[in-house]
Amino acid sequence: MKHRGRHRRRRRGRALRATLAGTALALTAAATAISASQATVAEADGALKPIGVSTEAGRLPLAEHRVPERWLDRLSSQMGRPVGVGTVLDDADRPLRDAAGCPTAEKRTLPVEPAATRAYCFDAADTRGWRPGAVTTSGDADDDGRWGGNRVILSGWSRGGAGGGSLHGPDPEQGLAKVAFVDADDPARLRYTWALLAVPVDGGRDYRGLVSPLSGMVWYQDKLLVTTREGDRDALYVYDMDRIQRATVDSDAVGRVRGGWAAHGSRYVLPAVGSYSLPGGDGVPRPASISLDRSTSPDSLVASEWVPADADRRTRLWRYALSRDPARSGLLATGPAGRAEPVEAYETRTADVRGVLAYRSGWYLDRAPSAPDGHGTLWRQDTEGARATECGADGTRHCWSGRPGSLSYWEQSGEVWSQSGRTLFALPLASIDRALS
Repeated sequence: MKHRGRHRRRRRGRALRATLAGTALALTAAATAISASQATVAEADGALKPIGVSTEAGRLPLAEHRVPERWLDRLSSQMGRPVGVGTVLDDADRPLRDAAGCPTAEKRTLPVEPAATRAYCFDAADTRGWRPGAVTTSGDADDDGRWGGNRVILSGWSRGGAGGGSLHGPDPEQGLAKVAFVDADDPARLRYTWALLAVPVDGGRDYRGLVSPLSGMVWYQDKLLVTTREGDRDALYVYDMDRIQRATVDSDAVGRVRGGWAAHGSRYVLPAVGSYSLPGGDGVPRPASISLDRSTSPDSLVASEWVPADADRRTRLWRYALSRDPARSGLLATGPAGRAEPVEAYETRTADVRGVLAYRSGWYLDRAPSAPDGHGTLWRQDTEGARATECGADGTRHCWSGRPGSLSYWEQSGEVWSQSGRTLFALPLASIDRALS
């Protein structure tokens, strides 16, 4: 099922909303106390250093692989006709608490400066044993900010390890990944339901769970791209938002079971339709965080690798062009050999990067805190220099969220979305830029 006309991207004038949902939330008093107790970060991490995309450091070709169409058709013929995002949202009956109802411990992890203007948290009982990892929205999917008339947020979660498993996938304790489809039409009443990420096997007669943490995710047109560490060479998996399948058996199992199909308790299943793999060899970098940049032509996917703070090398950033071919909606632009080559690459001294966002000339990087209960750091960097947000009487740069996650810019509303622990939050990009200036 291809990208329908009602989802077609509309290039029209964009304007920020006249107002956001109130002023900055009164959520930062406790966070400020934590931040003020931390030492100020040393000197700025410096300007981005351009590197040639043809050099060893700048090359990160991604080879595209498609799941055979007959596999997907066989799976849907056995599971039933695929559904779309609207059908999934009709089943969104699990409420997200707004900021006032979130536990104090969750609110303490929100950014100090600039403050979040909206925040929502998942129920602990519904996410126990799962790790939050990535966020994307219908603002990525379509430039009017909606998908089929709906405003949607996707929140990725994972559990367990990355490897092994039988035909029906791993034991749930060994690793699974799922996505919360959040109905965000009413800002005062966000609700969600789960869809399990899966990989077709046995010629499309079954599926297994995706065995990987989710550290990056982008929903572009009718495709969802997620970072993966499932194998030595896997870099991204691709899912089709028009090929969502219903689970028919409520069970902890994954795949075909007696009486139907199970998805470890999720109501829906997203079977992968493709993937992008890395070249072989030791030391090949792996995209750890990704986001969409609509300020380029064509639109582009940006990626960062994860480099630990004590490493003796710099973090690399890449940009890939997205395809303009209607027959390749939502996919990366590839050459005759079927590989997506970077169109831009940089190095930065910023380490332990958990989220990357590029818009116009700036690259925004969120860095993990240096202490387990501390706050992270948000940098804006370009080829001229770097700045980080500051807060507290001592001017500390530990001002970002306590458990930094991926970043997603909803251009139609002017908001940046991210996640810290069980808490989704948003704030205007303009407020970030003001804090950085």
